[in-house]
Amino acid sequence: MNATTSQNLEALASNDVPVNVYIWDMDETLILLRSLLNGTYAESFNGSKDVKRGVEIGEMWEKHILKICDNCFFYEQIEDCNEPFIDSLREFDDGKDLSRYDFKQDEFTSPTDDLNKRKLAYRHRAVAQRYEKGLSPLVDSGTMSVLDELYEVTDGYTDRWLSSARAFLEQCSNVKEDGTNQSSQDIHILVTSGALIPSLVKCLLFRLDPFIRHENVYSSIDVGKLQCFKWIKERFNHPKFRFCAIGDGWEECAAAQTMQWPFVKIDLQPTSSYRFPGVTPKTVSYYFAAVYGNSDADTNKD
Repeated sequence: MNATTSQNLEALASNDVPVNVYIWDMDETLILLRSLLNGTYAESFNGSKDVKRGVEIGEMWEKHILKICDNCFFYEQIEDCNEPFIDSLREFDDGKDLSRYDFKQDEFTSPTDDLNKRKLAYRHRAVAQRYEKGLSPLVDSGTMSVLDELYEVTDGYTDRWLSSARAFLEQCSNVKEDGTNQSSQDIHILVTSGALIPSLVKCLLFRLDPFIRHENVYSSIDVGKLQCFKWIKERFNHPKFRFCAIGDGWEECAAAQTMQWPFVKIDLQPTSSYRFPGVTPKTVSYYFAAVYGNSDADTNKD
């Protein structure tokens, strides 16, 4: 954890108001992608959704995700070097100025030794810096327009799943989508079974990056969700922090039970209220209250 983040957490902990830490799954929770590609989202509507159209939308997202991974985030070089979080190799990073560093000519290979771990740490630092600047510096205006249109098409096809999930994040975040501060101090963390770099790119493309910082994205593919949950608990180890996991899978459910955290299970079925639109901060406040008791922060959720 970097010094700035530590200072921010200390400031949050010193406040009298509890801080809610939302621990999100990605696919079929904050976004829809896997269920578009395999048709399960459309099939849940019993014929009223065009399955083929959903698959086409999912394939377009896949194409853009992989292109940006390769072109902007070193994925061709580091695809086989997945780490559970972006700062996992910080101890190997000597702070070298990377402004003129040639990532194509540094003879990076599998990070089995300290030298190549340092080179991977350099790439992670560059990824974090690019992520924090947002999507617009990474693509041209034409591509941005295509991505904006694809987002709107997907949001329409999914009955506003994407925009409703983002609205939840915005309502509970300490920043609005435009970067201005709000009074809420709640924190959003992503724990996904996908690889780290594509998950960061998904955050950018699905407009989640204003609310989920790079250090709050975890890949559980190699270590499991329970280990990620334990790391998160260690980071936010103060009585003021309250945790709730939200996702559609058994693994995050089991991990939350082990941690004795509330768990909200997302359901794709169109008649369910535990989906987007449907789940709101007020909904989740009941889960927090069941485990941690009521607070003024809970009563202010709407």
